[in-house]
Amino acid sequence: MFAAAAAVLLLAAGCGSGPVPVAVPSPAPEVAEACASLVKALPAKVLDAERRDTEPASPLTTAYGDPPIEVTCGVAPPAGMAQAQSQCFEVNGVGWFAQEVTNGVIFTTIGRKLYLELAVPSEYRPEANALTDVSDAVKQHNTLITPCT
Repeated sequence: MFAAAAAVLLLAAGCGSGPVPVAVPSPAPEVAEACASLVKALPAKVLDAERRDTEPASPLTTAYGDPPIEVTCGVAPPAGMAQAQSQCFEVNGVGWFAQEVTNGVIFTTIGRKLYLELAVPSEYRPEANALTDVSDAVKQHNTLITPCT
């Protein structure tokens, strides 16, 4: 019986049930506090993928599904964002900067007090659909400074 239970646990671990390794940023204390509130307010599911723990555990990060959609708050603005104003696109009232990477897209809030980043793997195409699920929390917990133009 123990062997069967161990086999079930090993299978579950292989299916992405364990913590997701996500790098933790080191923002200023007031940014970290605001980010913790925002990350806590994010929904239980994104694209029908369940919320997962991250490693190291941090109030600035969370993840969803397998392959994981990684969420990090308090990041630095990505390179290229400053000269990419025309690349700001809006989803449900939240401006985003999109950066295509080898295995998907990294979206970063733009025009808001906090920089929140969603790394969405290409398995979730179209990756931008994930932004719909998080937009309400972003609007409520991340002050608008400059709307997309």
